[in-house]
Amino acid sequence: MAALKGLPHLKQDFAASLVVFLVALPLCVGVAVASGVPAELGLVTGIVGGLVTGLMRGSSLQVSGPAAGLTVLVFEAVRQFGLPVLGVIVLATGVLQLLMGALKLGRWFRAISVSVVEGMLAGIGLVLIAGQLYSVVEAKAPASGPQKIAGLPGAFADAVSSTRALTALALGAGTVVVLVLWKHMPRPVRAVPGPLAAVGLATLVALLLGLPVATVEVRGLLGSIQPPSLDAFRELAGAGVLGTIVAFTLIASAESLFSAAAVDRLHNGPRTKYDKELMAQGAGNAVCGVLGALPMTAVIVRSAANVQAGARTKASRVLHGAWLLLFAALLPSVLACIPIPSLAGILLYSGAKLVPLREIVSLWREHRGEALILVVTAVSIVAVSMFEGVLVGLTLAVVKSAWEASHVKLEVVDKGAGPVQAYLSGNATFLRLPKILDSLEALPQDRPVELDLSGLHHLDHACHKALGNWAERHSVAGTEPVRMTSVR
Repeated sequence: MAALKGLPHLKQDFAASLVVFLVALPLCVGVAVASGVPAELGLVTGIVGGLVTGLMRGSSLQVSGPAAGLTVLVFEAVRQFGLPVLGVIVLATGVLQLLMGALKLGRWFRAISVSVVEGMLAGIGLVLIAGQLYSVVEAKAPASGPQKIAGLPGAFADAVSSTRALTALALGAGTVVVLVLWKHMPRPVRAVPGPLAAVGLATLVALLLGLPVATVEVRGLLGSIQPPSLDAFRELAGAGVLGTIVAFTLIASAESLFSAAAVDRLHNGPRTKYDKELMAQGAGNAVCGVLGALPMTAVIVRSAANVQAGARTKASRVLHGAWLLLFAALLPSVLACIPIPSLAGILLYSGAKLVPLREIVSLWREHRGEALILVVTAVSIVAVSMFEGVLVGLTLAVVKSAWEASHVKLEVVDKGAGPVQAYLSGNATFLRLPKILDSLEALPQDRPVELDLSGLHHLDHACHKALGNWAERHSVAGTEPVRMTSVR
């Protein structure tokens, strides 16, 4: 009966699935190549995102697959632990997501500061841009973010003297130009998705002119799938692998659920069930882990294309997974024609869109604390690593919230005779302790003080001890002791 209800929308869903397939194809391949894994593994993740996650309940129109936002983290994981361990990391990420969904923790991801998430994406975007600039000139990128940025002038200086590097640079730059200008093309032309058009044109130019540029290496779909061995699971005992799993889980879950909120604003259909969507993402990542493929998240570019193409049910995203499977099985040799500088151009464009320059300017004008969190998170990711950068951002967000919640007011009444009356109200925490002590120490030292704490909603241990110490010092210095009225 449910299948019959979906039939009236089959035409719209079929057409939308083709659009999403054409958008997803170059992105799946590009993310895989940039992550340092076989191109087919990006397609495997896209296929699982359609056929597994797409069938599950949660967000009916959201499309999942490999995302540019995890490229940097995956590349570092593969470099540090090796490709076989990547499957273990992705599988563990999926299991954690399933567990969090079952415990109904999905909704709590909405409590993560938006500034931290945007800072995380901005940091990823900056590292992604720096890394792909090396791919555009067919140079080897250094390992760390600061080294990548510092080495760019030298890489481009070397490229000037190399015909091959200049050819690759031209192809990559041309890809970016096509992506930027595509939205200004006539509507019939824009029926072809921009990423597909950019890669298709670059591939055609490279083939017709016989350009000497690197292309995607093809291993075949079955040859690229590498389920993790038992030896790979022993790596779970290492702190580095466990930290990477936590980072994968946090970032993939946050990105998916924030994407779901954005997709909900694009249509009037059923709203996202966050816990079920988290379980759907977990199931998809668990399958990807078993197959040794890339991790998946919900991807806003593909999801928006799905909605804008007129999709009405989850059938469109399931069908897009089927088209990816058919392409990977029947036309794998096509991948070998795609120039890597063109894929780098796609990811350069995607990385630039992750850096929210307008939002930073707007936040700086209205909420400077949030802007600072965003920038510090991004810079920390570039300077140190993804995991530490996110932790820095979360810590700053918590400290900022605690600071804003620690509103305390000291009111002093001095009638010129008798004791000085001081009234503390609000929340007295260690964050406001310097301000409180400065105000109290400014009171007259030769007169008694009545300190009324009954207006406080909260008095932490640090403030309680500091106030007691101040009262003792004041009593020694003055002629009368301090009288304190307890907190209510």
